[in-house]
Amino acid sequence: MSERKDVVIIGAGPAGIQAAIHAVRKKCDVLLLGRIERSALFSAHVENYACVEGVKTGKELLTAGIDQVKRFGTTVMEDDVLKIHQDEEGFGLELESGVTIHTRTIIFANGTSRKKLKVPGEKKFFGRGVSYCVDCDANFYRNATVAVVGNASAAIDGALTLTGYASKVYLVNKEIVASQELIAKLNESTVENISGTWVSEIQGQDAVQTLVLENGDQLSLDGVFVELGAKGAMELALEIGIQLDMDTMSHIDTNKKTETNVAGVYAAGDIAGYPYQMAKAVGEGCVAGMEAANFAKKQKRNAIG
Repeated sequence: MSERKDVVIIGAGPAGIQAAIHAVRKKCDVLLLGRIERSALFSAHVENYACVEGVKTGKELLTAGIDQVKRFGTTVMEDDVLKIHQDEEGFGLELESGVTIHTRTIIFANGTSRKKLKVPGEKKFFGRGVSYCVDCDANFYRNATVAVVGNASAAIDGALTLTGYASKVYLVNKEIVASQELIAKLNESTVENISGTWVSEIQGQDAVQTLVLENGDQLSLDGVFVELGAKGAMELALEIGIQLDMDTMSHIDTNKKTETNVAGVYAAGDIAGYPYQMAKAVGEGCVAGMEAANFAKKQKRNAIG
């Protein structure tokens, strides 16, 4: 099943919401992907935003924002993006529900945070068996035994990807929270699903050797992939050749129009660099929404005439 949109925005934080408002008001067919509870703003309290009196919760502001974009005509979906590829008319985004969205433009507004397990051994073995990016490091684990840790779509998709490289793949999770379509793929795969427990420690000598679980079990393995939540902005961006900021290598490189090095792709908010402030995110979201809408409309006119 596939659908077509003019503008797809990944991330339901302040940058993504503002981008959706400006893109949809330019008469574009806009899709906003994401969950507000994953925004860095969700658990924050805001009292330094212009024209907003008093202390507001992030949840309150984001909920109002989602209601606003829906009222203007934006389609909002809580699906996670698993993969992005380029096609003849723009881009294809594969969602966890099995739907593929074809679009002329993409706005990355899904932040930069990389969640960690915060267990003994995780920091020690980073780069020596602990990884946070299956797409980046899967090739290093050919014919190895690995585990993916996580409850959501990124972990399941990562585990499925690793079956094409590793000889044995475990998926460790407290409880799987993902679409039925993605869960069905997991059940049909060779991944050994260890549910109802979590990681208590990562052990080894010079590299990872053992994953200790809270239920007392120990897994002998060569690598641990930490994939918490949805697939991160960096992994998705790298799939289509997005250039990173050369100074930090942790942000997407953009110009003042929020354009990336790939035509039709924009980035706004924390993923585009410091400072990590709502005011900056909203401003960049405004620019990205207008620029993406203009690009999509131009592409549509060119296709017609």
